[in-house]
Amino acid sequence: MDNLNTVEIKSFVPAKDFECSKRFYQQIGFEMASEFDGVAYFKSGVCAFLLQDFYEPEHCKNYMMHLLVEDAKSWHEHLVKLNVSETYDVQVTDLVEQPWGMLEFCLTDPSGVLWRIAENQ
Repeated sequence: MDNLNTVEIKSFVPAKDFECSKRFYQQIGFEMASEFDGVAYFKSGVCAFLLQDFYEPEHCKNYMMHLLVEDAKSWHEHLVKLNVSETYDVQVTDLVEQPWGMLEFCLTDPSGVLWRIAENQ
């Protein structure tokens, strides 16, 4: 079992409009490290995901990502200041203290992917 160590896990996030989604993720603070053949590699610190030029409405409506951050309030203020809601026609919810001990808010991306952005309290 010693050879079964894992190195990384990444999700393939769908994009209805690949170019728009690439701009969105770069604007909110992710670095696009590479792009090849309809897949863009995004990262922030040690976290990463793959944005794919693929869109299936039912898939996107049920797709969710969870981003654990050190300061959810700062992330929320950052997104509000960027005015992503109007620029990309997405939603940014209010911050909520959850009963399971997290401060979180939700962000939808331009394809309808739901991001739950939270910090442990």
